[in-house]
Amino acid sequence: MKILIALLSLFLLPLTQSQAAQSVYQSPADFVTQALGNQSKGQAKAKVFWFSAEQRQVIEEILAHNFRPLRTRYWQQGDDTVWILEEIGKEAPITVGIHVRHGQIYRTKVLIYRESRGDEVRHDFFTDQFKSATLTKDKQLDKHIDGITGATLSVRALTKLARIALYLDRQLSLQNTVSPDDT
Repeated sequence: MKILIALLSLFLLPLTQSQAAQSVYQSPADFVTQALGNQSKGQAKAKVFWFSAEQRQVIEEILAHNFRPLRTRYWQQGDDTVWILEEIGKEAPITVGIHVRHGQIYRTKVLIYRESRGDEVRHDFFTDQFKSATLTKDKQLDKHIDGITGATLSVRALTKLARIALYLDRQLSLQNTVSPDDT
C-alpha cells in the first residue's frame, strides 16, 4: 500500500495547479508586434524602465504587497507604450499585455494564464472594460470594472496591472517633459 501511495504521489505531484493550468493565448512578442506594428519589418526594440524608490513604493501600494523588481521592459512608439506585466491571481502569475495610447488604455490582453480557474478574464467581454480607462490622481482607474463570479482574484490582478501600466506610462511622459535645463 505504501508503494502504491508513493507511486501515485510521483505521478500526481507534478500536476500542481500552477503547472496543470497554464494556457498561452498569445506570446508577448506577438502582442508587442500587433500593438506597435512591424517597425522596419522587425520587432520593436524593448526599452528598460528603472524604478526609483518612490515609484516602487507607489507600485507596492497598488499591488498591496512587496515589489522587488528594479526594472521592467516596455516598448514605445510615439505616444504608444506597451507593457508586459505579471501579477499573482490566487497562486500563480498571470501575464498580461497592456497597450497604452495617449495616456489611456487602448488594449488589454491576457497572454499567459496559469491558474486552475478564473480564466474568464481572458475574454474580450471582460478585457474590453479597460478600454479608454485612465488613472485618477489617487491612482485608481477612472471607470468601474465589473467582476466575474469565481474569478475575483484574477479580476483584481488585471485591474492592478492596468493601474500600474497607466502609472508607468505617466511616469514616462513626465520624464520626457523634463528639459535638459531642469536636470
